[in-house]
Amino acid sequence: MRVERLRKDTVRIEEEKDSLLSTLDSIKHSELLLDISECDKDDITRYADRILSRAMTVEVTVRTDRDHQQEEALYQVNMYIDQLVMSVHNDAVSAHSRCQTYMNACTSQPDPNAGTDKNFETAILGCTLDDQKRVKKRLQGLLDYIAKLNVTTCS
Repeated sequence: MRVERLRKDTVRIEEEKDSLLSTLDSIKHSELLLDISECDKDDITRYADRILSRAMTVEVTVRTDRDHQQEEALYQVNMYIDQLVMSVHNDAVSAHSRCQTYMNACTSQPDPNAGTDKNFETAILGCTLDDQKRVKKRLQGLLDYIAKLNVTTCS
């Protein structure tokens, strides 16, 4: 029981770190920075960079045992998500839509207004249950991040 509690607490700390990094990134890329003086903008950016650097010194991981097929499936899922993350600042609306199709692949009650990416679904189903849960949380975090960028899609 103590080991499982430790794993659960560590996962929570991982999520807290990810949330902090996401918040710092959204501050650095906020449109509100356009409305302040260049001097204040530089101060905010430098401060955010300092906090970001300090946060990056924290490493927290929970190792999940996987067989070769599960490793390959997780690698594929991470490639999909990495490509998605790279596209957010170029085309946030499209990234939001694609993220929602990935999210639909992870849930038993998909959003009927968005489809499901079948290739992503095949990859995610090959992952361990722990990995599936983590991926779903990552995707929800990404959807929240995109929402912070004030992106909405037309349905």
